Amino acid sequence: MRTSPAPTSPALRAAALAATVTVLFPLAGCSDGGDAESAGSSQGTPRAAEAAAATTPAGLTSQQLKWSPCPAPSQAQGGGASPTPLPGGAVWECSFMEVPRDYAKPGGDTIELALIRAKAMDRKKRIGSLIFNFGGPGASGVATLPAFGTDYDKLRTRYDLVSFDPRGVGRSAGVECEDDAQLDARYEEDGTPDDAAEEKRFTEDTKTYVAACEKNSGKDLPYVGTTNAARDMDLMRQALGDDKLHYFGISYGTELGGVYAHLFPAHVGRAVLDAVVDPTEDAEQSSLGQAKGFQLALDDFAKDCVDRGDACKLPGSTAKEIEQGVSGLLEQLEKKPVPGIGSRKLTQTQATTGIAAALYSKETWPLLEQGLDEADGGDGALLLALADSLNGRSEDGHYDNSAAANTAINCADSEERFTLDETKAKLPAFRDASPVFGDYLGWGLMACTDWPVAGAWNTPDVSAKGAAPVLVIGNTGDPATPYAGAKAMAEELGEGVGVEMTYRGEGHGAYNSGNSCVQKAVGGYLLEGRVPADGTVCG
Repeated sequence: MRTSPAPTSPALRAAALAATVTVLFPLAGCSDGGDAESAGSSQGTPRAAEAAAATTPAGLTSQQLKWSPCPAPSQAQGGGASPTPLPGGAVWECSFMEVPRDYAKPGGDTIELALIRAKAMDRKKRIGSLIFNFGGPGASGVATLPAFGTDYDKLRTRYDLVSFDPRGVGRSAGVECEDDAQLDARYEEDGTPDDAAEEKRFTEDTKTYVAACEKNSGKDLPYVGTTNAARDMDLMRQALGDDKLHYFGISYGTELGGVYAHLFPAHVGRAVLDAVVDPTEDAEQSSLGQAKGFQLALDDFAKDCVDRGDACKLPGSTAKEIEQGVSGLLEQLEKKPVPGIGSRKLTQTQATTGIAAALYSKETWPLLEQGLDEADGGDGALLLALADSLNGRSEDGHYDNSAAANTAINCADSEERFTLDETKAKLPAFRDASPVFGDYLGWGLMACTDWPVAGAWNTPDVSAKGAAPVLVIGNTGDPATPYAGAKAMAEELGEGVGVEMTYRGEGHGAYNSGNSCVQKAVGGYLLEGRVPADGTVCG
């Protein structure tokens, strides 16, 4: 049994950056969907949304962005140091852009969205801006884009790389709910209640969290959904001086990209959707799909461990035996948490979160193996550190606002609201989908139960007749956005628009896997306009 200190910040950040996904905050926010349609909100029908956007004051559509060297990220963005220059000395620049708080009242109050960019290397052959959304919802694009370092250098040859904090995220009127101490206590609570007393604590904890969100950010909650974020991107396109929106969406960013294409098909430029959310699934179906996806990823992790023989630290001669060991560990932690970091202990729910965090990327499988081995020996530091990375907790004990934003955006989007009895009735299906993650994701259905803003839709409309081709990439081993979502997105975008591509690999997303086939296809489209053949397979 080997022990070690908690991993360094970069290792944790790698797991956290991979974890840009719609669902996995069963105590904080958990669903998949679109935009708020409630009292005081400006949602309405999607095509009506385009008409509303057309009335945006000229002072906003023609605003001049003022760029300057980026400051250090705020705590809501995750904290840390200012982004370091790129190779060749290129400096990350930051700015703010004004957008209407309520698009139904475009001449009313505005909010500021935080933006970041790195200028294209070849200014003579520059195509325009390439806007990134890294998912969540709740991920700070201002913090995430530079954290990927040189991963997008090939694309920077001809594009200004641009990202942003969507409304409700980071420095863009970031949603606030509970403070650090309250969140520490919240994440220690049992997220998979087993009896009436635990169910009462769970539902009361959810109500307390929702009340804190309403108290601290109530005026913004009706306006943080996906439709408004898509309108913001079109305003961003105009402020950046581009005729077309060139876009790279990852995870939830694929849903945002699909909604944008539906609202503004004539403005779609070269667009790539990677790690694709299935737009045909409601909140329940999406969560159930994730239960299956994470179980598949755990299966693949266990098979890899078996294939390595004695080099694998985990007990068991078959994948099933290894998974039984994982389940056994979680049962032990339910009865008796083990020491974690400082005074905090590793609970069953935190361990499940940590396991999920490590399954987002094959590169973090060694951390998962080590963390499981150490937790079995009574040291929960590594699994707790992995859980912290997904929950947005930094080493100094402060949380970013990704979980709060995740809840607010998801609940503004999805119209589904589940009662305690309805949730309990659905748990058997979740357990069948995944013995390890079923309860964890099933109970997460209740995150929006008492939310003060009504959701906009059951599923988003992403049909985009007349739009330019959109490259849609699915990964066969993706735990968080299962592979079938890519085919569904391509079909929903419409004939001649959605171009499906498959990457046969592990982890969340394809481009950042480093696969040369994927990167060549994406680069060929974004840089040269060469659309890959529909059905292309890499890996």
